[in-house]
Amino acid sequence: MEDLSGLLNEHIFAINTVWVALCAALIFFMEAGFALLEAGFIRAKNAMSIIAKVIIDITFGGIAFFVLGFGIAYGVSNGWVAFDFGIIEGDLGLGLSVSNQLFWFIQLGFAIAAISIVSGALAERMKLWSYAILVICFCGFMYPLIANWVWNPQGWLAVRGFNDFAGSAAVHAMGGFSALAAAMVLGPRIGKYSKDGTPNTIPGHNLPLASVGAFILWFGWFGFNPGSTLGAVGNWELIGSVVVNTFLASASGGIATMFYTYYSHGKIDITMVINGVLAGLVSITAGCNVVDPLSAIIIGFIAGILVDVAVLFFDKMKIDDPVGAIAVHGINGLFGTIAVGLFASEGGLFFGGSTNLLITQTIGVFTIIIFSFSITFILMKILKMTVGIRITSQEEEAGIDSVSFGVKSYSNE
Repeated sequence: MEDLSGLLNEHIFAINTVWVALCAALIFFMEAGFALLEAGFIRAKNAMSIIAKVIIDITFGGIAFFVLGFGIAYGVSNGWVAFDFGIIEGDLGLGLSVSNQLFWFIQLGFAIAAISIVSGALAERMKLWSYAILVICFCGFMYPLIANWVWNPQGWLAVRGFNDFAGSAAVHAMGGFSALAAAMVLGPRIGKYSKDGTPNTIPGHNLPLASVGAFILWFGWFGFNPGSTLGAVGNWELIGSVVVNTFLASASGGIATMFYTYYSHGKIDITMVINGVLAGLVSITAGCNVVDPLSAIIIGFIAGILVDVAVLFFDKMKIDDPVGAIAVHGINGLFGTIAVGLFASEGGLFFGGSTNLLITQTIGVFTIIIFSFSITFILMKILKMTVGIRITSQEEEAGIDSVSFGVKSYSNE
């Protein structure tokens, strides 16, 4: 019997390993989506520069998360921070049925996704090496602290019952509001705003490329959310529910934006529809494990409208975000986290629950927002006063690709 039990456990371990490895690979491939989406939404003369920034996210961010971040996030926590470094040996106390190394890799995908949100908002005007410093600080320290609060069993938000299943708050709200702080310090692109403050449209150079990037992100999200089960065995019903809710919210977000832009402007804005789909995905990421399908549709629909309103709002505030990252990830990460307290089938305010979960969700997401915004703002100010954060006006006019890399994205430019 012992041999049979050991064999069964080994098979369970193997199945879970394959499942988590597959989901981790899908999450990692989302970086291709970020690269193509952001490149398509900006001008051709800067397309390679944004791809370089995503590569920096993966390389510099990945090493920082290995050396510092993972231990800070998942070591023995005092509720706020752990003081371990690198991949921790032994039991992490998470009830894992995969190796620490594989758990590190899937968590790496979340860390670099969060910083890749920031890269889009800083496109076409930030120095490459200054951005690399920001990435190291973000993936080595800032993101791991929030992961500690939310997903470490001893984290103060985890203990309180905060539900952020796959990171509407820890990944998307954090990345979005870090992007807001960084964009405010960096300032808008040359020519984005007239002297009277009127925003000028700077169209992306390749919308089909951006669309392919969006589809890759959409595809990868079916690793992002279901993979957060961290195991397949015993989770088949949960995985099915998460997959369905993820799709329904994303489709609903796209539909909402399609109608909203049509009735607001007389034409469907396909770039905003792309962001509407992504907004739906962001908004359901926190609660895809605890809401029913109808609630997922409602959450996604609201997100699809919110993203349009938020893009216009930040434009009026003269905050230049070339890809809409702040609206997509920041605003809808905030909304999606609070939506758990409203729509959760058990404990949600709209389903006979008390206000306890809603209060916890609100406290958690606003703490994350204040922390990420404040630390990023301070860090960007320090970088601005020391190494500098912005390319010269001559470089910006010429394009980062030709000045910094000596290449052009397209040979017929």
